[in-house]
Amino acid sequence: MLKGFFVPVSSVPHPKMVVYMQILLAACVLLLAQAERTTLEDYINTCMDGKYQKSKPGPEASLFNQCAPWKNRSCCTPEVTEDMHVSPTWHSFDWNHCPTALSEPCQRYLMQDLCFYECSPNVGPWLVPHNISIRNERFLGVPLCKTECHAWFNACRSDFTCKDNWAKGWDWSSGGNECPADTTCRTFSETFKTPENMCENIWGGSFKVVPDNEPCMLLFFNGDNNPNDKIARLKAEELLNAGSMATLHVWALLGVILATICLTTP
Repeated sequence: MLKGFFVPVSSVPHPKMVVYMQILLAACVLLLAQAERTTLEDYINTCMDGKYQKSKPGPEASLFNQCAPWKNRSCCTPEVTEDMHVSPTWHSFDWNHCPTALSEPCQRYLMQDLCFYECSPNVGPWLVPHNISIRNERFLGVPLCKTECHAWFNACRSDFTCKDNWAKGWDWSSGGNECPADTTCRTFSETFKTPENMCENIWGGSFKVVPDNEPCMLLFFNGDNNPNDKIARLKAEELLNAGSMATLHVWALLGVILATICLTTP
């Protein structure tokens, strides 16, 4: 009657066996995580998962104004690019959050940055999860050419802002971004100090400034060939190679664990 309530001694796993099985499970989880992106296509033929981006890049012959460079392979639509240029705010965010409106050169660079954000098909290798109302991903640490960054900073250096990180910390009580009560409007030059600090921090780490002689991206380009395609491919290949080595190490670990289990199992 009570037989079913007893566990045979031989069926109780050895403590070391439990540890081996835990390591085995962790290794399997790691392999499954790595399997999410296994080909170049997974990195270079994808768009950021955002409110207005397409799922896959494709041709868009009539992209509006400053977004036109991405017409051959774009993550945005013509309607979105036109709205970006004519709407006073985007996602309820206003560049002109200080009493003095931004200069035209500064606004052109910010629009170029926005076109890159909405349209670029080249950010796949730098995408990370970011679940907020306007997107489920963001790009982090995209390499930006130093001269591109310095030109952006010089265009805005005499304009005004109240924050050195536009990605967070605003007063949204009115429905739009307003300067927090404890901040003061100062020039970009006073706020950010250096071009590198501005480019790397204005959107909370979206860009990483690198020398022009290293693989780096442009916010604007001319012609039918997108120079950022090559940069994205190089990074994707680097990630795939690193992932392959990590996978080999995991399989080697699995082999050792399985061999140990076989040798120690009665």
